Amino acid sequence: QAHPAPSAISQIPAISAPTTAPAPPPYTANPKMAIAGSGRGKAKPAATAKSVSRSSKAGLQFPVGRVARYLKVGKYAQRVGAGAPVYLAAVLEYLAAETLELAGNAARDNKKNRIVPRHIQLVVRNDEELG
Repeated sequence: QAHPAPSAISQIPAISAPTTAPAPPPYTANPKMAIAGSGRGKAKPAATAKSVSRSSKAGLQFPVGRVARYLKVGKYAQRVGAGAPVYLAAVLEYLAAETLELAGNAARDNKKNRIVPRHIQLVVRNDEELG
């Protein structure tokens, strides 16, 4: 009685062969390169594009976007051009860098490691362009 009866075999559901997925294309570092001729095709979707700040485009440390916002909110004019906040941020960055450099020299002259307000005051008073 090790073998089932023929009627019992007909009631067992048939097992289908496992389905195999198609073989993946050969490995490439860039999935777009797997398709021939897609080297310079369509531009990447906006979702994957990394945003670049206007400050980094202009090569500045000062925030161009924030300066633009302050110009708009401050109602200095009805409209603000695209180049105005970049120029203003560059001027402010130059003034800050120049002042800090001279204040650092004044602090070193006084044998101090920190810049204190007195050093900035000395810089502004002694410099013809700043004062």
